[in-house]
Amino acid sequence: MRIGLFATCLSDTLFPDAVKATAVLLTRLGHELVFPPGQTCCGQMHVNTGYQREPVPLVRNFAEQFGDRVIDAVVVPSGSCAGCVRHQHEIVAERYGDRTLRAGVAAVKDKTYELSEFLVDVADTVNVGAYFPHRVTYHPTCHSLRMLRVGDKPLRLLKAVEGIDLIELPEADTCCGFGGTFAVKNAATSAAMLTDKVKHVTHTGAAVCTAGDSSCLMHIGGGLSRIRSRTRTLHLAQILAATRATPYQLTEAAQ
Repeated sequence: MRIGLFATCLSDTLFPDAVKATAVLLTRLGHELVFPPGQTCCGQMHVNTGYQREPVPLVRNFAEQFGDRVIDAVVVPSGSCAGCVRHQHEIVAERYGDRTLRAGVAAVKDKTYELSEFLVDVADTVNVGAYFPHRVTYHPTCHSLRMLRVGDKPLRLLKAVEGIDLIELPEADTCCGFGGTFAVKNAATSAAMLTDKVKHVTHTGAAVCTAGDSSCLMHIGGGLSRIRSRTRTLHLAQILAATRATPYQLTEAAQ
């Protein structure tokens, strides 16, 4: 398949390795990647904060960049950004867009997938040939769990990884407390939620806490670092991209 890779602004700016790992993984599985150079933010932050008219140019740009018919699917290494494209872009287009924008959004949203969705539902692949001989726990992010309803797809992918020691995360389906601007506007509540999440992560004794969203991993990783935990955070794509020939090297602090 010819796949359009959407990097997301957070990953592009702070976590480029997650995007690179996604590209490596999809290429290894035989897909052809297209990376539209004009891609920008999906507008999620604006919509979530209540500014639904302002992201119209961003929504239009996304539809134009990824709407080309030669792109069979759009893959996003982020549940929240994939959720924005699939659900919030339509809301913005219906309220503030024109006929062209509404048509463009409708065409692209139906072929946009979060990484685990694409692998399991579209590529019909669970065993991607990954090798990761470390203890791992998985945090299901809110948008992937509740908006996209990816269910156990990430766990099915992880269970098929050679050498992995996958440990269930207590109270896994509770929010980590990030929520984008929520963490800023409701800092005390966010910090309390993070404290609970970090406690559960450390309880597993895992070397790695993984998830499908770099934003949540950034939040959880910050909490872990402040208590000097040996657990590190790593995007799901980085685990799935690792193989025996090209293993992922954990830092000594996370061994």
